[in-house]
Amino acid sequence: MCLGGVAYSADRDLVVGVEDIAYLPAYSAEGGQYSGTARLILDRFAADRGYRMVYRPLPIKRLFAELAGGGIDLKFPDHPQWNQAAKTAVEVRYSQPVIRYVDGLMVLPSRLGGEVTVMGSVTGFTPFAWLDRIKDGRVQLRETANPDDLLQQVAKDRLHGAYMSVAAAHYRLDSVLGLPGALAFDPTLPHSRDAYRLSSVKHPAVIAEFDAWMTANADWIKATIASTGAEKGIE
Repeated sequence: MCLGGVAYSADRDLVVGVEDIAYLPAYSAEGGQYSGTARLILDRFAADRGYRMVYRPLPIKRLFAELAGGGIDLKFPDHPQWNQAAKTAVEVRYSQPVIRYVDGLMVLPSRLGGEVTVMGSVTGFTPFAWLDRIKDGRVQLRETANPDDLLQQVAKDRLHGAYMSVAAAHYRLDSVLGLPGALAFDPTLPHSRDAYRLSSVKHPAVIAEFDAWMTANADWIKATIASTGAEKGIE
């Protein structure tokens, strides 16, 4: 059979481990259905190169075990800094940057530039920029499984800030919670600027193929990211 003009067969299936979380616009697995900018990009790559992506939503911590143990072919998102302890026995190949992100503290506008002693993050996420303050006891970290609950706790001033993707926070506030402008990113506080990547242990050649495809389709990827708002608020 042909898919997008490319010969396709069942042995071209690739199981992609994805985070079982609502993190639009970049990605989401609500109701077991994967969606968002990442899916648009990965599906376009698959169609062009004759693969079929099979998305498997899993808890964040389990994803790293599945990647290292060979239970999945690819993982998105990933980054060389994330959960390094789970990857020590394997060689992980990472793609070039796919979607840029800023992970930072979303706070009440009245708290911009203020002191932070208690903050929250999504369970399984590591607030790298705050680890020193957390480890020495200057800041308490409280984890919450649901990003909407996390943002609402900050909006009610029960936490000083929510550490998460700025683009995802804006999307949840604007489109889901009906709280546009309720919280703001504080760029004066510790934050991380980087990019989500595709990774694999089993298929380094697919990662190399994906990199080449991204280079050839850079304009389309840029337009797709812009139209979906996946990098909103990170400049």
